[in-house]
This record gives sequence, structure tokens and C-alpha cells, in this order.
Amino acid sequence: MKIAVVGSGYVGLVAAACLAEMGNTVISVDKDEEKIEGLEKGILPIYEPGLDVLIERNVKEKRLSFSTDTGAAVKKSRIVFIAVGTPPEEDGSADLQHVLSVAADIGRAMEGPTVVVNKSTVPVGTAELVKNEVRKYTEYRVDVVSNPEFLKEGAAIDDFMKPDRVVVGTDSEEVAEVMQELYRPFVRTNNPIYIMSNRSAELTKYVANSLLATKISFMNEIANLCDVVGADVQDIRRGIGSDRRIGPHFIFPGVGYGGSCFPKDVKALRHTSDSYGCHLNILQAVTEVNVAQKKVMGRKISSVFGEDLTGHTFGVWGLSFKPNTDDMREAPSLVIINELLERGGSVKAYDPEAAEYARKLLGDRIEYTEASYDALEGADALLLITEWTEFREPDFERIADTLKRKIIFDGRNIWNPKMLRKMGFIYHGIGRGEE
Repeated sequence: MKIAVVGSGYVGLVAAACLAEMGNTVISVDKDEEKIEGLEKGILPIYEPGLDVLIERNVKEKRLSFSTDTGAAVKKSRIVFIAVGTPPEEDGSADLQHVLSVAADIGRAMEGPTVVVNKSTVPVGTAELVKNEVRKYTEYRVDVVSNPEFLKEGAAIDDFMKPDRVVVGTDSEEVAEVMQELYRPFVRTNNPIYIMSNRSAELTKYVANSLLATKISFMNEIANLCDVVGADVQDIRRGIGSDRRIGPHFIFPGVGYGGSCFPKDVKALRHTSDSYGCHLNILQAVTEVNVAQKKVMGRKISSVFGEDLTGHTFGVWGLSFKPNTDDMREAPSLVIINELLERGGSVKAYDPEAAEYARKLLGDRIEYTEASYDALEGADALLLITEWTEFREPDFERIADTLKRKIIFDGRNIWNPKMLRKMGFIYHGIGRGEE
């Protein structure tokens, strides 16, 4: 199929590369000339494992190309994906100006019937808005499909190539068949393609992310209870995760969730429900719990060092909001680091991929190191914030020799408290029953 993907950010770029990998001819479009020039030179605007190889291969095979000309790409395509950002407004609602701008561009350029596929995360009713916007500029038939993405940063290629499910919102049997044909190569193991209404598809995306965020926040609250009563949340996690009704996923406590999806989508779903007079009280609590959870490590640090951190240096491992990405949006590390700095502390930080992104947000207020152990030189404690795999089995004897004091704050519970305490470390995890 001939496809245009408008928006070469995280979702659009992954979608374009994976669709091209299946033999489609794909044009990835973005108005950012610098970004497109970089992509044509093989310079990616994001870090995602495996994406560079995928793009290089499909560009070489002439299945994937890049352009700043939306109109030209639309003219060459039967299917046009919209994959632009929907940043949150102050009230939590999604800003649809970019989506509707692309819709207008599509309408102006169409030279025949076109299927417009909304890949952006959008609120209920957006499909109608997009269709109406396109129709302002064309008499050709346009079908708008809601096709939400369920990509995990750090595993996006695998998620797109082998999806658990594909959700397609359309009221047209003909268009449903087109979308099933497009996605058939991705579901050869018979994972389902769900055909539903546009509104159901639009809501499915928000509900999925909000439910996952709820599981995380619930376990973070239980972890805080464990610290008070002297229980170990890791035991509880194993005890409940074996129940098939609950499952082992997304019940790992930590220092709060971040990223571009969970915070934004929870707020957007709340805004949608409020606008219909149907208030989702649980999601209000989810947001509040997550904001509070990002302060938990600061409280644990205070229990050891006091409120005034002047003269103390902290070595931080991990800055991105999760492993295998350089994304710093809503990252817990930002809250934790800013709190340390406000209280007079100094920070030396290491992250395999996110240092450049972090520098844009934190500037030179902290020191960035090229190697993990360099961040511990002269530090009073180690703070583990992001659980990159290279941190799973570090050299603890080297850590002990490098730190000024043998103190560890494990924000992801990836290390063994008993072993570390035997080695003479003061260890603080999340919900390990230590308060």
C-alpha cells in the first residue's frame, strides 16, 4: 500500500518504519525541516532501540522516504496517518490544533477517496472533528479511522511488529477490510484486530493507560503502607501477582510514573468525563498519589541527612522516566533532583541515553558523568532512579570504595537489601518495611 504518515515524532516515526518493513511504500512527513534533514542523513530525533537499523534498511530499499511537503505526500497515498502531538492544556484537555491543521492539509491536497487514520491520542469525538475539517476543502470521499497506538517506549518496535491487539474505529465495512489487510502481516499469530466505533476506539486508548497508571499508583500506596507497618512490598507483589485476575504486570512500586502518556492521558480522561458530568474520582486520586510518590525518596533522604543538604553530594543513576529511552518528560528524576538542589545538595548524574535531554531541562546545575561509577566519586549516597539493565548487577564493592558513605536509596527495588546490609550498606528501598 502507499501510505503517508504525517508527524515524525515518536509514534509517527515508529509507525512509518514498521509499515515500510512490511513492504508498504511510506512517506514520513514533518514540517520541521531540520528534523527531516537529519532523518535523510540517518540522524534520528529520538532514541528507540532498533529503530535506526529499521529506518536505514527501509530507506535503502526505497520503501521509506522523508518529506516536509504534506500535500505532495497525500497526493501519492491511499492511506494517510495523522501522528502529531496532542499536548495537554492547563485543564488537562488535549490540544487538537495540530491534528486539525493536518486534516485541513489533507483536504486541500486530496485527489481521490482517502482513508485518514488518526494515530494520535485524541479525546472522544475527534474523528468527527477531523472528518468535518477535511470536508471543508474537498468533495472526495474521506473515511476517518481511529487507530490508537499502544507502544511502550524502549520496546516500541516489538510492540508494533507483534501487537497484543489492533484497535480500529470505523463505521465502514469497506474501510475495516482495508485496515485488516494493512495489519494482517502484523498479527500472523492470530492476535485480534478489534473493529469498533470511532468513539469506542478513542476511549480505549485513554482507558488502557489510565488503568495501568492506577495499578502503579495503587502499588505505590501499598509500598508506603509497608514502610509504616514493617512489611515488604516485594513479598506482597509476588503474593498477589500470581493471581490470574491481577497478574504480575505493572505492580512494581517505585518513585512514580512519568513519560508522555500516563500523566497526560489520565488528565485527559478526567477532563472528558468531567465535561460529560461523569466524574472519575479514582483518577483524581491516581494523579494525586503519583505527584506525592515523586517526593518519597526526598523524605527518605531527609531521614538520613536531615532537611538541610548543604555540603552533601548525591550520585544519581538514571534520569529518563524509564529504561531504554532518552525521554525526560514528567520524569521522577526531575522532581527528586530539583528537591535536592533546593535543599542545598549537589548532584552528579549518569544515564546511558538521557544526559543530553536532561541538560536541556536542568542545565549545568548538576554534573553529568560519562560513566556510572564516576557519578559516585565524592558522593555521600547513591540514588537509583531509573532501572537500566546495566544497573542490575553492579560491583557493590567498587560502589562501597567509591562512595564517601555506604548509603543506597533504591528507587526501583532492584537490589537485595539483606545482601547490601551484610556488606555494611545503609539501604533504603520503596516499601521494604524499613521505617
